[in-house]
Amino acid sequence: MPAVPPVGQPREDRTGLGILIMCAVAVIFAFQDGLSRLLGGEYPPVLVVMLRFWFFALFVVVLVARQPGGLRRAVRSKHPWLQIFRGVLLVAEVVVMVEAFVRLGLVETHAIFTASPLLVAALSGPILGEKVGWRRWTAILIGLCGILIVLKPGQAVFQPAAILPLIAALMFAIYGLATRYVSRDDPSMVSFFWTGISGAVAITVVGIWQWEWLAPVDWVWMLALCLTAVAGHYLLIRAYELAEASALQPFAYTQLVWASVIGVIFFGDVVKPNVVVGAAVVVAAGLFTLWRERQKAAPRRSSPASRPPAS
Repeated sequence: MPAVPPVGQPREDRTGLGILIMCAVAVIFAFQDGLSRLLGGEYPPVLVVMLRFWFFALFVVVLVARQPGGLRRAVRSKHPWLQIFRGVLLVAEVVVMVEAFVRLGLVETHAIFTASPLLVAALSGPILGEKVGWRRWTAILIGLCGILIVLKPGQAVFQPAAILPLIAALMFAIYGLATRYVSRDDPSMVSFFWTGISGAVAITVVGIWQWEWLAPVDWVWMLALCLTAVAGHYLLIRAYELAEASALQPFAYTQLVWASVIGVIFFGDVVKPNVVVGAAVVVAAGLFTLWRERQKAAPRRSSPASRPPAS
């Protein structure tokens, strides 16, 4: 999953192009997840994620060094411990997701993980003190019912491993809320830098003990995994520079479709009726919460205080 840097208003409003880029990002990240499942089935997921984060940290350093202030500015955070927590939490979430890909497949893992935006909405009240109205609470409860449809608890076919993507969704939701909190004081590139570096350090402490050399052909797949991660994150940043997050986020759900296609074609995943129905319920609930957030933010954006002064 993407390590999205916190963003403010887009530098230029080109929503159409931003949406197209976001759709491309969904395809790239779906292929990234397929590569993660392929490698995670052959090697310890911690090792796979460690190599990926080494490459990602290098990408972050190069990207941040080209920004105003460079690396000196990037290391100055007003919330260093929370930034470290974000990086560690994200890399742990990625490890859990790779394990889920191997055990459950791409289809069911993504169907359950789509609950993450709902968990963000549910936790934004107690963690950030934001007001969550009854409409969004209703959508959250409906979305959780969709997760139950996917999981089918109480039946013989229920797999305990199905809890993994739900744990990952909760971790990613907390990561997102922590990102929103630090963005009040730290610029986006500062948070992006701390995410890549602290995540790489944390996974190295754990993963280096599981080191083993990859087979020659698997180094090719690993390179492809790293390149898709870099390309996806670069395009994601570009998309948020062109359009508001509320306009882009609904199109991130298309990753579920592409991941399902890849899972069926390349890994023999089966798209079960309960997974389709449950995922549809979760996505619909998530889209409603996004729409409500956009409706509540609209008066603030259009108020005279939020408009730039006339020239």
